[in-house]
Amino acid sequence: MAEAMLEVEGLRAGYGPAEILFGVSLTLARGEVAALMGRNGAGKSTTLKAIMGLITPRAGRVRFGGRDIAGLPPFRIARLGLGYVPEDRRIFTDLTVAENLEVGRRPAEGRDAWTPERLFEVFPNLASMRHRRAAAMSGGEQQMLAIARTLMGNPAAVLLDEPSEGLAPVILELMADAVLRMKREGIAVLLSEQNFDFAAAVADRAYVIERGEIRYDGSMAALEADPALRAQHLSL
Repeated sequence: MAEAMLEVEGLRAGYGPAEILFGVSLTLARGEVAALMGRNGAGKSTTLKAIMGLITPRAGRVRFGGRDIAGLPPFRIARLGLGYVPEDRRIFTDLTVAENLEVGRRPAEGRDAWTPERLFEVFPNLASMRHRRAAAMSGGEQQMLAIARTLMGNPAAVLLDEPSEGLAPVILELMADAVLRMKREGIAVLLSEQNFDFAAAVADRAYVIERGEIRYDGSMAALEADPALRAQHLSL
């Protein structure tokens, strides 16, 4: 099995008095794409936020690259090589595409650095928009920019929160290609996702979360082949 980049064990987390996660465990190997799937409110985004340090875990262990990161502030976790693209993107709308990418730039350690030119190969739509302010871009274009900006930080792994939400089919194809390109580059990707077809197109492994607990942990191919299991945990 490939080297584990991210290990989450018994993670418990929530907001105020409300507990959302009840002992979530998952692993992410180097160069692996894993989809964290579940209905709205199941705990997908909370899991990513707890891993990234945006909310403090109440219990459990989070290890990244062999190092305990539970409780560290998000900026320190990011500097260790874990990228995060939130559901609301959070790009700088007053800056151009090129300026947004520069904001994300960090030196590469032991691998080829991502540059705007390499990213324009992955996201060709952005190449013709490099001087356009982000406020003048569509939602799908902003999503591509958010991922490209994160890659400029040369992460070893990336957390993607609902990357396909609200995207047109042609943009979905570009997004899937981008995720597969990250995999080929050896970047581990954990994506929170409700779009099963998108997840099945890119993910090696699937985790299904329901009411803050992992109900399925296995290959995406096995989940795809089991309509009863999908209906039980993923149908509305």
